[in-house]
Amino acid sequence: MTSRPTLELDFVTGLSTSSRKMQTVFDSLLRQRGLTLARARALVQISRNPGINQSELAKILAIESPTMVRLLDGMEKQDLIQRGASAGDRRAKQLSLTETARSEVQQIEALSRVVGGFMLRGVDEADLGIALRVLGRVVENIEAAMDGHVPS
Repeated sequence: MTSRPTLELDFVTGLSTSSRKMQTVFDSLLRQRGLTLARARALVQISRNPGINQSELAKILAIESPTMVRLLDGMEKQDLIQRGASAGDRRAKQLSLTETARSEVQQIEALSRVVGGFMLRGVDEADLGIALRVLGRVVENIEAAMDGHVPS
């Protein structure tokens, strides 16, 4: 029988490896469309969070503010986003998608379904449900650690 520490290490290693491989495949497919993974992730989040500002988006995507600004500058040049003043704070810029970007988001989501279907081929629904619960707990634990709530 495998010990819990070994199982934990194997899980973390497998999660990391699968994440990198998935990102590599998805990025390659996106580049064929003239996008990057970072831009695609940003577009999807802006689509799901209408009126989001730059700092909120940076937090969701876990990237630094200067990187966020460069990313948005490039997306604006591609006519994918528009920046507008926020009603509550003139310094904050609310983000919205252009019509071009709305079409891109639909294609990104379709591509995500194809990649997800391929990756999860042969995984039954019950196992997928368990995996989702485990990943949800992993994310909660990571977020708690990031907020300084790490158990001693």
